[in-house]
Amino acid sequence: MTEMDQNLEAQSRESMEYDVVIVGAGPAGLAAAIHIKQLAAESGADISVVVVEKGSEVGAHILSGAVVDPIGLDALLPDWREAEDTPLTTQVTDDHFYLLGPSGGIRLPNFLMPPLMSNHGNFIGSLGNVARFLAARAEELGVEIYPGFAATEILYGENGAVEGIATGDMGIDRHGHPRADFTRGMELRGKYTLFAEGARGSLTKQIIPRFGLDKGRSPQKFGIGLKELWQVDPSRFKPGLVQHSFGWPLDSGTGGGSFLYHFEDNLVAVGFVVHLDYKNPTLSPFDEFQRFKTHPLIRDTFEGAKRLSYGARAITEGGWQAVPALAFPGGALLGCAAGFVNVPRIKGSHNAVASGMLAARSVVSALAAGRAYDTLQDYEDGWRASSIGRDLKPVRNVKPLWSRFGTFIGVALGGFDMWTTTLTGGRSLFGTLRHRKRDCDSLLTIDRVKPLTYPKPDGVLTFDKLSSVFLSNTSHSEDQPAHLKLTDPAVPIKRNLPLYGEPARLYCPAGVYEVVYGNEEAHTDPRFVINAQNCVHCKTCDIKDPSQNITWVPPEGGGGPNYPNM
Repeated sequence: MTEMDQNLEAQSRESMEYDVVIVGAGPAGLAAAIHIKQLAAESGADISVVVVEKGSEVGAHILSGAVVDPIGLDALLPDWREAEDTPLTTQVTDDHFYLLGPSGGIRLPNFLMPPLMSNHGNFIGSLGNVARFLAARAEELGVEIYPGFAATEILYGENGAVEGIATGDMGIDRHGHPRADFTRGMELRGKYTLFAEGARGSLTKQIIPRFGLDKGRSPQKFGIGLKELWQVDPSRFKPGLVQHSFGWPLDSGTGGGSFLYHFEDNLVAVGFVVHLDYKNPTLSPFDEFQRFKTHPLIRDTFEGAKRLSYGARAITEGGWQAVPALAFPGGALLGCAAGFVNVPRIKGSHNAVASGMLAARSVVSALAAGRAYDTLQDYEDGWRASSIGRDLKPVRNVKPLWSRFGTFIGVALGGFDMWTTTLTGGRSLFGTLRHRKRDCDSLLTIDRVKPLTYPKPDGVLTFDKLSSVFLSNTSHSEDQPAHLKLTDPAVPIKRNLPLYGEPARLYCPAGVYEVVYGNEEAHTDPRFVINAQNCVHCKTCDIKDPSQNITWVPPEGGGGPNYPNM
């Protein structure tokens, strides 16, 4: 620790005590807060709950498709449909699934799809708006919510149990010196701390190895999801249409797919997911997304349309066999921090809400018994028999089959397996397949692949990264320490560049990473540049870097994207 760090540490932090501290104001964290208050009211207990959120406002960092299975909301707030500020008003009216080739596509008949893949009865909307709706309900119940404060440190007790978190110091310049507006972070201490940070949360990443929560589990798998929101010509708008596809522009060895959702007032959400176990280091998920929009079955939707928003976010894809142990002394993991996304359905918010409710019941029961700082074992023991387990178990082999056999054979086998598990009550001919490796270990060296090239954007249908980042409303104070940390600053040029062409410049969807040459023509004197101000907090670099040399940490609270209606 430097002398400057010691001086900052010496300045005391204000501390506030709660019964429950929740990190992350997404569907999981807010559902937990709401249900704790609901259960407390039923029993006449007084349970204090605080939620800390790194985004500038609730929903600012929430990004999802989103087609929402309402099962979670129905359980948490049965009257949500009748609320004046209900966030979901468009029900699915039509459900299409396509296999795309370069110039056309084949629509797969709905009767061939396993029943669990049907979207009828679901709603299309903005998950950010769902979070805003839940936050309003939580505050009505007495939950304290603090947006704009990033949880950067886990507080441990003498026996090693989690006893809360500390928010980051604010007003530190890029050299680590306190500015005139310096404010020390705050300690939020609780008898139980629930981590609902989403995929690849910075504190969750510390918790899992500290308590060995991934022991005996498959490696967690991830994808990167990219999304744009467009306002389209009314003549091309089909309210309630849900369209999914796989295949082109990705090759058969690269997993991923797309979505196209029509909702509200002539809005169309278009998105693309690339599984992060791809092998070719010259692949750019952002540019594959732009290519996808040029497909004949897609581009007509955007004739005369206006692009409104853009964003990107990592998605947990490991499923049933990669979910870590959820409970540890003093806390628990919720939602996407635990990895509750159903990959073939491209849905996780319903399981996020359900996990928040399960954890809430465990917490309230523990507090009623006078317990604190111990392990909520009933939460860990109960999730696989809950609606979450019933959702994830039948699809547990889809991702590993896809990874092993490629798109065409793997997806067919995955579909067969989903039908089999549906008809046999969860049993599979494959058993439960393990994921073989981490996503960071999947890249081939650049001399073993055919380099991919991408056309220049036209600025009408396809765009570059920087103009897209502008639409994400991303903002960071430029005079602050970089929140993208290199363990060894030499690795990008000395190892990643010769072996992989430095893939960070391509897998990042926001133009954060560049290799700049002193002599551009001769490609000599390379230098690795980090444009941290562009970061949309997708966490892809933290996941995919083949040297595991990049660590994403929260910037000053309130920094990052500000997604409207996403």
